[in-house]
Parts: sequence; C-alpha cells; structure tokens
Amino acid sequence: MPLKIGVCLIACFFFQTLKAQSIVSDTLTGTDSASITANPFGLQQRSLSTASIKRYQTNVLQLAAPGNLVTAFNTLPGIRMEERSPGSYRLNIRGSSLRSPFGVRNIKMYYNNLPLTDAGGNTYFNQMTGNSFGTATIVRGPASSMYGAGTGGLVLMETISNDQPLMQAEYSTGSYGLLNVLAAVNFGQKDNRNRISYAHNESRGYRDQTAMRRDQLAWSSQLKASDRQTLTATLLYTNMFYQTPGGLTLAEYSANAKAARPAAGGFPSAKQVNAAIYQQNLLAGISSQLKLNSQWSNTTALYGSFATIKNSAIRNYENRSEPHVGARTVFAYEKKLDNSSIKWQSGAEFQAGFFNTQVSRNKLGQRDSLLTNDDQTFYTGFAFTQVEWVWKNGFYANAGASLNINKVKIARLSSLPIVTQERTYNNEVAPRISAGYKWKNDWETQVTVSKGFSPPTVSELLPSTGRISTDLEAETGFNFELSQTIRLFKTLSLTSTGFVFNLNNTLVQQRDLSGGDFYINAGSTRQAGVETAIDYVHAFVQKSFVQFLNVSLAHTYSSFTYNDYNKLGVNYKGNQLPGVPKHTVAIRALLQLKHGFYFNANYYHNSSIMLNDANTFRATAFQVVGAKAGYKGKLGKKQRWHVFAGADNLLDTKYSLGNDINAAANRFFNVAPGRLWYAGIGIE
Repeated sequence: MPLKIGVCLIACFFFQTLKAQSIVSDTLTGTDSASITANPFGLQQRSLSTASIKRYQTNVLQLAAPGNLVTAFNTLPGIRMEERSPGSYRLNIRGSSLRSPFGVRNIKMYYNNLPLTDAGGNTYFNQMTGNSFGTATIVRGPASSMYGAGTGGLVLMETISNDQPLMQAEYSTGSYGLLNVLAAVNFGQKDNRNRISYAHNESRGYRDQTAMRRDQLAWSSQLKASDRQTLTATLLYTNMFYQTPGGLTLAEYSANAKAARPAAGGFPSAKQVNAAIYQQNLLAGISSQLKLNSQWSNTTALYGSFATIKNSAIRNYENRSEPHVGARTVFAYEKKLDNSSIKWQSGAEFQAGFFNTQVSRNKLGQRDSLLTNDDQTFYTGFAFTQVEWVWKNGFYANAGASLNINKVKIARLSSLPIVTQERTYNNEVAPRISAGYKWKNDWETQVTVSKGFSPPTVSELLPSTGRISTDLEAETGFNFELSQTIRLFKTLSLTSTGFVFNLNNTLVQQRDLSGGDFYINAGSTRQAGVETAIDYVHAFVQKSFVQFLNVSLAHTYSSFTYNDYNKLGVNYKGNQLPGVPKHTVAIRALLQLKHGFYFNANYYHNSSIMLNDANTFRATAFQVVGAKAGYKGKLGKKQRWHVFAGADNLLDTKYSLGNDINAAANRFFNVAPGRLWYAGIGIE
C-alpha cells in the first residue's frame, strides 16, 4: 500500500542533468562543503584524495546503463564492485569481499547519516538504485576511529538535492529485457523541502535463472526548525526479487556459460528449486543538526529498520526476519586561532538487532519441514573522539580513536532443551593518526596509521550451513599509508597511495559439497598495494565546439598474501588471497560538446584472479569497454529533455564476474552479461 500511494504522488519521471562547470567544481576539485558526508574525518578539503577518500557525483554514476552502479564504482582505485547476477552485488574495498559470497560485509555504510549496515554487520546494498543517492563518499581502509567495527572501509551516501522545486522523469530499455523507470518530484517551501522518488528496475538476465525485479520508494524532507536547527527525515522502502543461478565448473562454463547450475551429486538444479531471493527493506529515521553557539554544534540521528528475506537455495529454504534500531550523536567544537584552527569531535553510536532465521528443507522451491530455528540478538556500540589541527604554514594533523563493544547471543529454538550460545567482543580500541603538508607548489604529502577491528557478522556466525560459529575471532590489524598528490597546470592531478595492512585472524569463506558457506579464521594476512589516480580536466572557451573534457585513469596494484594459514595440515603461507586481482585499470572519458551533445567512454581491465586458497584455480583476465552518447536540450523556459543510447561490454567479452571463492566441486564461475545495448529518454 505505501508503494502504491507513493507512485500515485509522482506525476513524472526522472533524469539527471549534466553541467560541465558543476563537474569541475564538485567532482574533481573537491570544493564541496565540508559536511560529514563529504569529509568524514574532518580533514581539509584539499586533502580528500590523499586521505583515501573519494566522492562520487550523480554524473559519474551515469557513465553506463541506468541502474548499472558497477561501472561507476570501478572507476576508483582500490574499489572493485561485482554483480554475480542482476541484483546480487559484492563490493570490494581493498580486498574486503573475501568475506562476502553475496551482499556487503566488513564495510560500514550510511544513508543520510543513518546506518544502512545493520547491527549484525550486514549491508543490503542491492536495495540501492541509480536515483537513490546523489553523492557517495568512499573511504578506503579502516574507518573504525569514527565509525566503529570494520576493516574494509566506509561508504557515506546522501540523497539527491531537493533545493529546487521540479518534476523529473526517465524511461530506458535495453538488451536482456532491461527496463528502468525513474521518477522524482521536489516540492515545498524554503524552510521545508521535500523529495519523493520512485525507481523500477527489471531484467530477465543474460544467463538462465537470472531474472530480477526491484521497486523502490524514497522520501526525504528537510525542515528548518529554527535559525540554529535543521531536521532531516528519511524513508527508504525497497521490494525486490532476483534469481540465483549458482556457480559452474570450468567444464560447464566452457560448454555453456549461460546455463544455471545443473543437478549433480544428489542435489537438484537451480531451476528445479527455483533458486531465488525475495527481499524487502525498510529504513526510517530522523536526524538533527543543531548549532549550539558559534563554536559548538551537535548532529544526532535516530533510526529503525526492518528486513525480510526468503531464500530458495539448492540445499535449503531460508526465512530471515531482521528488525534493528539505533542512534548516533556527534558533538563538534571549532575554533580559529592566530596561526591555526582546531576542530574536535566526540560522539557515540549504538545499534540493537533482534533477528530470527528459520531454515527448512526445500521442496521444488517451496518451504518444507523445519530444520533449524534461531533467534539472534546483537548489541553493538562504540564511543569515539577525534581532533584536527590545521596550521597556516601548510601542516595539518588528525588523531582519533574509538572504543568498541559487540555482543551476540544465538538461541536455537528448534532443539530441546533450547541451546543458547553467547560471545562478546569488547574493549577494542581503534585509533587513527594522520598528518600531512601542503607544499607551496600545491603538491601534498600525507601519512596515515590506523587500526581496524571487525567481529564476525550475522552471516558468518550463522551461515547457510546452519552451523553456529560463535567461536570465530574478530579480525584486527594495523594499516599504514603514504600518499602523494601532484597538481600541474591547474588541469592535471596525480594521486598515489601506498599501503600495508597486516591483518590477524582473517575471516575466510569456505564451502561444503552442497554449496553452503561457512567461515574460519585464517591466521594472518599481509595486504599491500599501490593505488594511483590521474585526472585531467579542461574547460574550453564558451564558443568552442568542445566545451569540456575530463579523462581519468585509475590503477590498483594488490599484493595480498597469507602469512600464516594452516588448513587440513597444509600451510598456505605466501599464497595469494583468492578473489583479489593483482592489477585493475579503469579509464573513463567525459566529453561535453556544444548545444547539449555529450559522449562518455569507459575501459576496464582486470587481471587474473585466484579462486581458492591453494591457488590451483584462477579466473582469466578480461577487458571491458563501454560507451554512451546523448543530447540534452530545452523544451521551453522551464522544461528540459534528454535522450541517450549506449552499450556496456561493447566488445562482447566473455568473462566471469563475482566468482564463488573456495567453491566445493570447483563451482567457481558466474558469467557476466555479453554486449548490452540500451537507450532512454527523460524530461524535467
């Protein structure tokens, strides 16, 4: 019912406008306001890139087909996004997808200052669509000093601005049954601005058993309660369904990569059980930004969230109910001195989750007799403090730390007497220290040392095998970074970051013969790499046929190896961590022509990937090319229109994306879509 009401309120569709000057000022030079979203650690705006922080604007998110977030996120060094099948995302920030057969774990995510990551440590990032957010700020490496548990990084998302009243629309279609309908309306007065948006995405998929459908309704409202206080309300509801085809062996992949997993070894095929996930997510919350006086301010957020999951898998049928609530508050103090300025932030965050998971036998895609019934209670919280000092001579420093506590209790209701297992991961201190210097020639050097702490998530403590694993230890490790930024001619910038992350008790996914996953602590790992980004931007004279050109190159080198890992009497010391390519290269070009014409092109190279701990199987390297062209013009004084067309995987490359790591029976491979054509039209 709420979805139907929301759709009726929206009288038009959606499209994003692209203006060359907005790209220059916001996306590339980082001159946006120093909000917590754009600048999560309080560092100077000029040091965003060297602080391993990257901000995505909506225009960058539209490099490829509508709804394709993979291409946009992969333009950043150190970031690797995968889509195992339509609707099934994995996000890798410096190798963090090692723990994620599906979904996003070990990465903290926030939406309008509200935690998108639940109390159990899991994030349903697949609920997000192309018009869910206007900006996404990504922090590579541990962000525990201000955002609690997690060694994989941080993603902060904000809704699209609702500053101006407008109505927007976009409709697009393409290969493999691709259909996207996006709609939004902004309304209200200066002191009370609102935005309602609706998105519908569907596809029948490139591969058998990969159909997907997603509907999302979002509402955000900003109310200026007084000259000192602004209230922001957020509502996000997503209802989606996507089929899961299962991994293939190399022989099956070579014979027919489009096929779903066949019946084998006493287990049915993916088609026989109609392998699919039915997912609903609801997030509601309110945040307050209060200016206490000229130096003190406070930001406080309260939220509640609910997720329901039905998973018809080859080995069983799973029902999950996951309500959770939480709060976050941050006090900030700012003061300018004679030769410097200081900013101090302190706060706390708390989450509580009350989950239930029921696993039953799967009878041809229908829930059958109950196998296990588990209640899971999660409490997670942390307090933090951080200070930043900036001197006029070019030096700046930042230091902070958090104290974390995580408690989990799992009660198996399906056994008598009821068995309850508990585990507390507490008193974990996670510091972060950073210092840098901005040279007179506008070059910049920065060094960072941070500690990460990441306890097992709900999906690791209670995986699909039904094995309660409260004996798992939390990952901990220290990260060391050195960054250098060089700027030349006001049009060219180069940023290179070298890092070494020594991680202990690394959590690694394993699979049994049925395809069920479980996790173990794999001793220690050494994760080292170099991330390099080069940006060239040039705005031409106003009367020139070519008005704007932006070319960027991102290269990631990763040397991730096991230091100490014994498995069934075999020592894997020195082996590469599976799932992480040694090299990725992303190139994108944005060209704005006169009279509203534009052209985008992107290229992505991924080197070969190890698929198991023993390094006996690997996925081959691949290269993908995409292109998009369009026109944006005026229909009148207040109306604009937009038409576009393009192709993803233009060379029709065959490659496996979202491989199943350490898969039993060597079922590693999930083929990515072939050449995909698309076209669309929008009006504002």
